[in-house]
Amino acid sequence: MATAKKTFSKGIILLLALFIFLLAFVFIIQSPTTKMIPKDLIAVLRPVAIPLKPFSLIDTNEQAFTGKNFKQKWSFVFFGYTHCPDICPTTLVTLKHINKALEKYPQAKSDFQVVFVSVDPERDSPKNLASYIAFFNRDFIAVTGLAEKLKDFAKQFSAAYIKEASEMPGDYLMSHTSSIFLVNPKTELVASFSPPHSVETITEQYLKIYNMNQ
Repeated sequence: MATAKKTFSKGIILLLALFIFLLAFVFIIQSPTTKMIPKDLIAVLRPVAIPLKPFSLIDTNEQAFTGKNFKQKWSFVFFGYTHCPDICPTTLVTLKHINKALEKYPQAKSDFQVVFVSVDPERDSPKNLASYIAFFNRDFIAVTGLAEKLKDFAKQFSAAYIKEASEMPGDYLMSHTSSIFLVNPKTELVASFSPPHSVETITEQYLKIYNMNQ
C-alpha cells in the first residue's frame, strides 16, 4: 500500500513538473520579445541585448579603446590574431566585402565599423596590428590589451580562446571563437554570426537589424 502511494505521489510530481515546463515553453514562445524577432534573425539576434561592462584595451595608436568607442556606431567585433593561418584572414576579407556591399546604403555604412580584437598580445603589438589590419581595410580598427583585460572583455561575448602547445618558442597557434559579433551604438551585444560567413546573408541581416532600430 505504501509503495502504491509513493508511486502515485511520484506520478503527480512528474505531471506537475511537465505542466510547469509546458507553461514556461508557451510563455517563451509567446513572449513579446520573441515575437518581435523576424524568423530569419532568430539564429543571430539575441532576445535581450547584453550591456557590455566597462573595459579598457589599446588601439594601434596606443590609445585607450573603451566603451566610448562603440558609441554612435554599429560594430562588427571579431576575435583573432595576426599569425592566424586561415580563419582570421578569411573572415577579415568577408568583412571587407560587407563593408563594400554597404556602399549602396550610405547611412548604414556610415554607422558601421569593424573592430578586430587580437587575443595574442605576446606577438601582436599595436605596430604589428596597424600594418596587419591596413592590409584588409585602413578604416578597420584593431585593438589588443593586457592578458587579463582581454580575457575579461572576451568573456562578455562568450568568445573563448586558448594558446596551443608548441615545441618552438614563439611559434604557436591560438584556438579562438570564429563568430562575428554585433554591438549596437548603446554598447550592447545584440547579435552573433556563426560560420560559415556569407557576405550577402550577413549584409542583409545587418541591414534588417539596423533598420529595425531606426
